Amino acid sequence: MNLFHKFPGGVHPKEGSGGKAVTAGLPIVEPHQPTRVVIPLHQNIGTPSECLVQKGDTVRVGQRIGEAVGLMGAAVHASVSGTVAACEPCIVADGTQQFCVIIDNDFQDTWVDLTPVAYPESLTAKELADIARNAGIVGMGGATFPYGMKLTMPPNVKIDTLILNGAECEPYLSADHRLMLEESEGIVKGARLIQKALEIQRVIIAIEDNKPDAIDVMAKACEGDPTFQVSSLPVRYPQGGEKQLVYALTKRVVKMGSLPLNVGVLVSNVASCLALCQAVHEGRPVIDRVVTVGGTVKEPANFRVRIGTMVEALLDNAQGLLPQTRLLILGGPMMGMSISRRDIPITKGCSGLLGLEIGVALEEEQPCIRCARCVDACPVKLAPALIDRYTRNDTLTEAEELYAMNCMECGICSWSCPSRRHLTQSIKMCKKLIRQKYDQAAQQKGAK
Repeated sequence: MNLFHKFPGGVHPKEGSGGKAVTAGLPIVEPHQPTRVVIPLHQNIGTPSECLVQKGDTVRVGQRIGEAVGLMGAAVHASVSGTVAACEPCIVADGTQQFCVIIDNDFQDTWVDLTPVAYPESLTAKELADIARNAGIVGMGGATFPYGMKLTMPPNVKIDTLILNGAECEPYLSADHRLMLEESEGIVKGARLIQKALEIQRVIIAIEDNKPDAIDVMAKACEGDPTFQVSSLPVRYPQGGEKQLVYALTKRVVKMGSLPLNVGVLVSNVASCLALCQAVHEGRPVIDRVVTVGGTVKEPANFRVRIGTMVEALLDNAQGLLPQTRLLILGGPMMGMSISRRDIPITKGCSGLLGLEIGVALEEEQPCIRCARCVDACPVKLAPALIDRYTRNDTLTEAEELYAMNCMECGICSWSCPSRRHLTQSIKMCKKLIRQKYDQAAQQKGAK
């Protein structure tokens, strides 16, 4: 199926060396296992996991080391077998400290006993959500929304459409592309579990048309099932955004502050769907993920990386960075994070590790010239330059009135700005300050 509806804004970012043209043709490979992993206990939006181990404990691969707390929780598991070296705060990608479990690898790769579900076709929605929560599944496209919560429907909400997000619209990244080529049956099995448990009428597999091989493979995997269809979408960033995808495929508008489920749609990244299949049919929790290592690295690759592997170890597997590298990015170049150190662990939401050269790196900011390119390109119809101005002037009320909280942090405004203003970073800070304002107000109200 090729019917689609164009969403507002959007851009076509160009890639430098080591982009999709290189990595899309590289099969998923296992890198050398790290000597040590650092596993954060907070790898999801919502509540951090509760630590279940202590220094000196012996752990096995797949052993639960962090217990999910509440509906917005997701369990955390050991990605290697070995000995717990420490349980302590460590620096993570955003520069903050998070409580982590540090495991010294014994290289025995000793697994816990895995227990597949005996009758997967009879699973209820609640049972499926519990399995996802206990397996540590989150939104692996980068959002890290707890999958158990995603599968938990509010009363009187009926989902009629499941969208499998295989768009992978970020430049350079090809992790989902390779998963669709190599694990198509597992992805479709995972989708069928959701479809049956939630009684969903149709499943749409959304793939950008720069992946014709993935379109063919996924179409073959669901061949003969009239409730499944593969939709080829034009290449346009951020085609893979949830709200943009829902509009493109159904013409339903997800309003500000709402979720796709409010218009009868559930959106799942293909990697998360595969993880659900593995949790149900194999009893396997999330202990690794596919990461595209590209850009200015000597040997680009798609690695199946153990959670908690350090950036340094992953770069070593790619034979290091080329001399012209100026930036190191975790994630994609549009929504990823620039990191200044290499002792940062890979987490469940990280789909890329990129080196960027001088020509595509950040340049010095210049004054705004009021060209409105950021406004024209914004997929949620914001005025980024104005929000940025109010944020820098510390007038958050005005920024909030311009719907700053509706920003999806796609990076388009910064990318399109001829003055190279750091608009996305500014709006991120604005949102953080607004949240802090409401949190402080709630605390003061509770103290009375």
